[in-house]
Amino acid sequence: MSPAPKTVALPVGRVLVGDCTAIMSELPAGSIDLIFADPPYNLQLHNELYRPNMSRVDAVTAAWDHFPSLEAYDEFTRRWLSACRALLKETGTIWVIGTYHNIFRIGAILQDLGFWILNDIIWLKSNPMPNFRGVRLTNAHETLIWAQKRRGARYTFGHHDLKALNDDLQMRSDWTIPLAAGGQRLRVNGSKAHPTQKPEALLYRVLTASSKPGDVILDPFFGTGTTGAVAEKLGRQWIGIEQDAHYADLARRRISKVAPADAESLATTFERPPRVPFGALLEHGLLSPGQKLYLRQHRLTATVLANGRIRSGRFVGSIHAVAGALMGGVPANGWELWTYKDRRGTSHVIDYLRRRLQPKQTPTVSGRRDPIRRPTRGRKG
Repeated sequence: MSPAPKTVALPVGRVLVGDCTAIMSELPAGSIDLIFADPPYNLQLHNELYRPNMSRVDAVTAAWDHFPSLEAYDEFTRRWLSACRALLKETGTIWVIGTYHNIFRIGAILQDLGFWILNDIIWLKSNPMPNFRGVRLTNAHETLIWAQKRRGARYTFGHHDLKALNDDLQMRSDWTIPLAAGGQRLRVNGSKAHPTQKPEALLYRVLTASSKPGDVILDPFFGTGTTGAVAEKLGRQWIGIEQDAHYADLARRRISKVAPADAESLATTFERPPRVPFGALLEHGLLSPGQKLYLRQHRLTATVLANGRIRSGRFVGSIHAVAGALMGGVPANGWELWTYKDRRGTSHVIDYLRRRLQPKQTPTVSGRRDPIRRPTRGRKG
């Protein structure tokens, strides 16, 4: 009788020192919810950079960013991305950040390996380093690619949590965030501890977008531990892999000082309430056949039909389908796009009516999530 296979426990809350591809190959397949990767950018710098006052620019000159050729960098990228794909759950996603030096090559390799790209996000740096030589535009942004392991699989997306972070406006794909500076920037003997330390605000948004409390987050290029620090703060489990023992030690000391959020602070989300079809609003007399609906921020109207569909010109269908068709075929959430007018002529989103038919929800830190939102009141007229 053959022995039972060994069960490998996930080393959560630890910084593992060594080659990320080798270490990832030893972790259980399909065990990670989210990966954030900040790989070497392969900047291909050949000379020192100096400011106009002849002070040296603290650029990336370490050996870990040097590759003999683009082909060598591509092979390196395929190895670690393949290892990441094996570790992700079927519902898992990955974020990769880079610059023009490498992000386009990484994007192509992601697609070659079977990942499905969900978004590309532009991180606009509000305080970028200028181009001191004046021979190119100032590089004021980096690009993040967000991709799922397999097209069509269900994945975590904190749509409402991101809206809450953004004053109840849908989060866009351009994020203006300053570079890590001041007290957040780790220093050793007055110098930057790591040349490419990412701001915590960037990771806060990434983790909020695509993970839940308790999820396991992996960072294969851990550096000084920004991912781990933010994960600790937000109640996520984390694993860091870093080949440089000095950086790993700095990360451990940094994360040990982080105070995790308490359960009550993390309980900002709610179990998804029972589904209410649009037709229920007619059945309960909250809307009437023939009543007009108005598409928010568009001068377009629709008529409510007795069967729970709506009509706008030649388009007839659900509140979602008609809104999407009128907006050029984009995916649309009709509950948040259509408004109606009450007897006083005040506009409200129809989601207000749906919530009148839903039972009150209680906070939770797990499961599918939907925060309580007060009715959104529109303008009169």
